[in-house]
Amino acid sequence: MRGVADSEYLHGTHPEEQERLARLNSLLNAASLEALGLAGGERILDVGSGLGQLARAMGKATGRRVVGVERSEEQRAAADRLAREAGETDFAEFRAGEAESLPLAPSERGSFDLVHTRFVLEHVRDPLAVVREMVRAARPGGRIVLEDDDHDILRLWPEPEGFADLWKTYAGTYARIGCDPIVGRRLVSLLSEAGARPRRNRFLFFGGCAGEPDFPLYAENLALILDGAREPIVSGGPFDAARFDRTLEAFREWALGPEAAIWYAMSWAEGIRP
Repeated sequence: MRGVADSEYLHGTHPEEQERLARLNSLLNAASLEALGLAGGERILDVGSGLGQLARAMGKATGRRVVGVERSEEQRAAADRLAREAGETDFAEFRAGEAESLPLAPSERGSFDLVHTRFVLEHVRDPLAVVREMVRAARPGGRIVLEDDDHDILRLWPEPEGFADLWKTYAGTYARIGCDPIVGRRLVSLLSEAGARPRRNRFLFFGGCAGEPDFPLYAENLALILDGAREPIVSGGPFDAARFDRTLEAFREWALGPEAAIWYAMSWAEGIRP
């Protein structure tokens, strides 16, 4: 089984994609922070810290420097740059490393009050190995929080022509590379199998409708996700390039309508290390 180091990340790391991910994070972070319910003073490890925005936000909320682990050199560089630009370099430290083999000193293992990951498990071949490593990093009584996608949850209404088939094909690209597009529904079982004691789970809504100020951003984010996966979609399924382009154009036209609504939610689960 291949892990994070040799999995195939479907989303790019070029500057335009980093900008999209930064905008996406800004929409998600408030809901994630509310669900975490940080009390202040927690020692936190963020696995797959990406651009570091949530890591910095957690650091600000707790008053302690968060340790972020990120395998992508491009994302680590962007995270350092964004922290400098925001004057927030004291809130997070970004380390190079793999999620299933965390770069921690012996004294750090078993020391974290909270070990967190978001949008990592869907991109790895062995999510259980990652969660086991996260449990080992938490102190006894510490929390392990998993946030990830279940692509079956997405619903659009009125449904744009051809979109459901395109989304199903996109989700299938995960399976073709050995990853899990519906890992969100497995989060509680992953915590249990990894040795944690599951405590709670919930959905974090991530959608909107025409008329909301952020709706164009949600819609364009969805279009860019699909456009970023164009090559694996058209190379291995029922969508040729022309059909892909027509369907994506129809979606963008749909998003301009007064009735357009995106219904989606991120899966969220918490466990405790015994």
